[in-house]
Amino acid sequence: MTKPRIDAYRFGRIEISGHIYHQDVIILPDRVLPNWWRVEGHTLNFEDLQQALGCNPNILIVGLGSYSRMHVPEVTRVEIEEAGIELIALPTGEACDRYNQLCEEEHVVAALHLTC
Repeated sequence: MTKPRIDAYRFGRIEISGHIYHQDVIILPDRVLPNWWRVEGHTLNFEDLQQALGCNPNILIVGLGSYSRMHVPEVTRVEIEEAGIELIALPTGEACDRYNQLCEEEHVVAALHLTC
């Protein structure tokens, strides 16, 4: 099984393993979940991550948007860490690079906000 790789990212557009997406995505070890939607838009809640965390990753990479407008509340950070998952939250461009660095060696998932 080939793990998804991020080929390119720019504001509002990401290419993953040759497929182009224009809405937020979750990248699992075996597939991409398109049209990722959050309950509170730019606030990341633990419940928004259930699909991402369902495969029990060691690392969760969150792309906060090109301008880091998405916010990860402390309560969400604590819930992720209490589940035994390392959280890496970065602007989406940096998150894409970090995902590509880690995806071959680690059990990692990414939840990426593509716009602001």
